[in-house]
Amino acid sequence: MRLFCPVLLCLGAALVSSAFVVSHPQMWTKLILTHHWPNTFCAVEHCHPNISYWTLHGLWPDKGIDCNSSWSFNSSQIEDLLPDMEKSWPDLLKPSSSGFWKYEWHKHGTCAAKAASLNSQHKYFSKALELYHKVDLDSVLKKFNIIPSEKYYSLSDVEAVIENFYGVKPKIQCVHPSKGGVQILGQIEICFNSDFTLLNCEKHITMETIAMEDQAAPVGVNKASEFSVCDHDAPVYYPALP
Repeated sequence: MRLFCPVLLCLGAALVSSAFVVSHPQMWTKLILTHHWPNTFCAVEHCHPNISYWTLHGLWPDKGIDCNSSWSFNSSQIEDLLPDMEKSWPDLLKPSSSGFWKYEWHKHGTCAAKAASLNSQHKYFSKALELYHKVDLDSVLKKFNIIPSEKYYSLSDVEAVIENFYGVKPKIQCVHPSKGGVQILGQIEICFNSDFTLLNCEKHITMETIAMEDQAAPVGVNKASEFSVCDHDAPVYYPALP
């Protein structure tokens, strides 16, 4: 019996030690499915939108940026997804380019890939498309009469539709005029747990969020810093195509 206890202690120590080895300090716990409104994006980036529905901006884990620079983007690995990518996840500045997807993969996909469920380019992009279609944000907003219009909405009206339908809180971002006044609806985030169940999005800004949004895309692809959380006290403009 004297030998038995030390053996148990050693085994327990080994299990604790192995648990620390398995646990990765940068493993994400939340995924952010980010949609942007093409008309607002193009107002910022000076492009010419011809899309009148919410498109996919990205699927972002809440921890890590550019986690594996040696893992190159290869469009041949997602060839079967390309027709849907071109429609649902377009590069609004360069529609014929794969540069936007390449950037999203390097910055966010390589970090999402720490989970077995997203550990390939095909898994990552197909899951993003799956969640985008499952959420179907554009249809939900239209169903409850939140549509592009010359009239203004309150932020509470937009939030209420999303919260009541999905049962979780979104993060809604706007472009803010330099001297107050009306804010322009630009981006909506819907969040998921690591098992892809819906989750409340946090509205407070963390250092991780700042780093992620500042580096979300290169110059010429997106200016993430133009978008910030909408102000509850200001009217919201949801612009239609010109």
